[in-house]
Parts: sequence; C-alpha cells; structure tokens
Amino acid sequence: MTTTSTPERAVVAIAARPNLPDGSDERACGFGIMGLPFDTDHYLAYREFPASSFCPAYRSVAYRSVWHRDPGGRWTFYATAPAEQSCSRYFSSATTVPAVQCDITRSWTDPWSLSIGIPGLLRWTVSLGNTLATRALSRIGLALPAWAWASPLVLAALSRAAGPVLGTGEMRLTGSVPNGQGFRVAPHQIWAVRDSRAVLHGAELGTVAALATQCRLADFRLPQRGLCVIGTARFDSFDPARHMSARHTAATRPETAR
Repeated sequence: MTTTSTPERAVVAIAARPNLPDGSDERACGFGIMGLPFDTDHYLAYREFPASSFCPAYRSVAYRSVWHRDPGGRWTFYATAPAEQSCSRYFSSATTVPAVQCDITRSWTDPWSLSIGIPGLLRWTVSLGNTLATRALSRIGLALPAWAWASPLVLAALSRAAGPVLGTGEMRLTGSVPNGQGFRVAPHQIWAVRDSRAVLHGAELGTVAALATQCRLADFRLPQRGLCVIGTARFDSFDPARHMSARHTAATRPETAR
C-alpha cells in the first residue's frame, strides 16, 4: 500500500488481509471516520474492523459501529455486535443510553466517497480527499515500525504533533477510555473529510463545522475536523476488578461527554 492509494482501494486491501498486531491485549484493525462534527452540535463517528480479538463470534463478518452524540451531549453507540463485543466494551460508561445492536450498511459510491446507513434511522454520505498534512502523516504512519506504535512515549509525541498539523484540536493516541482500559491507537493512513451529509431520524444534521467545545470520552479526543483513518487499536485486556462492564451506563449525563 502507498500513500497514493484511494480510500476504497486501501479499505478493500485491509479487509482482504486483516493483520492484527502481535500481543496478548485486546486488538483490532480496520478503518473508520474518526469523528465528524456538524454545526447543529451533532457529532458522528464510524468504525469498521474486519478483524478484532474482542469480537470472536463475528470474525467472519466485518464489525461495524456508528457513534452519535446529540446536541445535549448524550452518546449512543450502535453496533453490529452485542455490547460486550463492541465499542461499548470501552465507552459505555460515558453515556446514559444502553448499547444498540443493529444492522449497519456501508458501500463505496466512488473511490473517494462512501455511504453509511442504519436502516430506518441514518443515511450518511462522506466524501474524502488528501491534503499536504494527511499525505505527510500517512508516509510517517506507513514507515514506523511495529514497536513504535506500541510505545506510549512515541504515541504521546505523535499526538502532540498531529493535532496542530491536521487542525483537529487536541489528539491523544494513548490514554484511558471511560470504562477504565488503557488504549493505544496507531493511524497508518489518513484522509480528510471533504464534505458530508447526514440525515438522522428524518432530520438533516447540518453542515460540517467544528464544535464550540471539543468532544472527549475520558482521555479519548474526538477530532474537530473529519478524518478517515486506517490503522490498529490496542486496549488493556478486560479485568472485572478494574474495568467497568459494557452493560454499565452512567446514571446521569456524564462529564466525559463534552
């Protein structure tokens, strides 16, 4: 794979030969829209993992998830797998809303554009492109050795540099998620969102625009500018003595939602 690959070609390649990083922790590889803010104060994100160690029952089919934050700061995590085998495994305590298991569709309308949907609920189109910053960081991401992506020191240094370069606000590639597990994210290839349109519950979500306050979920920061990323993620193995269950949700609106 090179930095001149279209997003569609790169995603097809990783789906055909998903490669989990070595280790005994919980790992996933795939791609996603890391996050996309709208001028109505809605926020959307998308994850698709053709391989993961925490979702064994669904390995034959790519795991998909849509995250939605409403203008009141309340998150809903939709996924094709149960809560214990989905993003709620790490983020459920950041919301009062239980995880929603449902069908999620994704298709490419051209090599640079994709359509994401939840039948009867969401229609979302995303157009992608390259910038000087995404090309430069993709070259770095593809060149770094595996040991660097597992190093908290390297990830912290990359986080400090990537946010200003990409114009996304603060970024953190390592830290803790709301349910208590440590995370380490390795973005190997990056594209910028050029344009997007989303209709949720029959209502337009508006124009892509940075939020007044950047979203955060514990140490995890959601970008103020839309990014599509191919890469890997690591999480601490679940320990019921230290980590919250995927079934645990907040009793009231959590402070980590904003």
